[in-house]
Amino acid sequence: MNVNTAERLKFTAENTAETDEKYLDPKKWNKQDTTWALSLFGTAIGAGVLFLPINAGAGGLLSLLLITILALPVMYYSHRALAKMIYASNSADEGITGTIREYFGSKASVIFNIVFFCSIYIIVLMYSVALTNTASSFIVNQLHMNEPPRAILSLVLVLGLIAILNFGQDITVKVMSMLVYPFIASLLFIAISLIPQWNTSMLSFSSASTASTGLGGYLSMIWLILPIIVFSFNHSPMISSFVIKQKQTYGLQAVDAKCAQIQKVCYIMTFVVVMFFVWSSVLSLTPNDIVMAKEQNLSILSYLANRLNSPLIAVAAPIIAFVAITKSFLGHYIGAYEVMRDMIISAGKARGKNLKEKTVKRAILVFVVLTCWYAAYANPSILEIIDTLSGPLVAAILCVLPMYAIRKVPALAKYKGKLSNVFVIIVGVLTVLASLKSLF
Repeated sequence: MNVNTAERLKFTAENTAETDEKYLDPKKWNKQDTTWALSLFGTAIGAGVLFLPINAGAGGLLSLLLITILALPVMYYSHRALAKMIYASNSADEGITGTIREYFGSKASVIFNIVFFCSIYIIVLMYSVALTNTASSFIVNQLHMNEPPRAILSLVLVLGLIAILNFGQDITVKVMSMLVYPFIASLLFIAISLIPQWNTSMLSFSSASTASTGLGGYLSMIWLILPIIVFSFNHSPMISSFVIKQKQTYGLQAVDAKCAQIQKVCYIMTFVVVMFFVWSSVLSLTPNDIVMAKEQNLSILSYLANRLNSPLIAVAAPIIAFVAITKSFLGHYIGAYEVMRDMIISAGKARGKNLKEKTVKRAILVFVVLTCWYAAYANPSILEIIDTLSGPLVAAILCVLPMYAIRKVPALAKYKGKLSNVFVIIVGVLTVLASLKSLF
């Protein structure tokens, strides 16, 4: 998600000395609260949700129940922790990078930028794979044509995505914003359409890893599902602009409670929509279907289109998936491009070189096209990328970093000792360690 820097307003201690007359009443629910709740709601539901039912169904009923129990608290408490870390900072108007620099210094800010870039760019690569697989599946199963050479198809798609950005970043962002709510409505439409297909086969299914209901089986299942939960509901880049706007509107004294209020409304809506979609998708398939979807490296919508005997879903589902993945690719690409550009220019200045904007842009475009093309052609497992790379990196930023800041930064000392902190750090550490599970 690209944060609109125009909305970042400097809010220092001098502002808190002013009277409360310029602020809205934090006890009332205002029109702006509705706007932000819907904005966070739209941002929290992205293309990552299309892969959640596959991981949820892979572990059978236990996995579905655990995701249902954990999704809301993981989403709420992790993003609340990040919000607390940001609104206690005097540099929040510079985004999370400015906050890190204020708390931990310039070197830590550089390290954070590298980790942040990796977390975004891995998602760009992942969506390159997903888009190629979605297009290939649609050509073969819905258009009944021969599968095109993967090298050519992936290159055409990557170049097409980059070409879209030539219309201008502002236009691209505006179009992506317009697609958010139609996408959510489409998920609800698909979920409702699947109700006649529901069956009970998944309710009696247990994966091999959870055949034992002992403590080890439960821990193994939690370890399996945490990365996909953290990844699917992540919207951490939006939190900075959200916090700054609440500071401006309600004042520093009320921002904590107001942020919590808005986030609760948003996350309850998100939880209801996403989990309805997850349960409806899984209940409409069989355990063997889930295994096949995972092996074919497809989103749940593409697999449903191929598997179910429904002309409506066969046409609508892959189109919805294609649009959703395209939207997410472009959104993450814009964020990755900005971070990469700033890192390259800063590195050049540190060596006494003033790099031209056009030179930097060309270098980035070549890098993006080559890496995305290779990833799309190689076709690595999307769920494995989420489990071993994307989920753990997002958890490091969303869960571990705020908890470390609360422990080390004096300005955040008032947030120590919360039971929710224990929950967030456990989720963060387990998700980060998920990247190492292949070693065990």
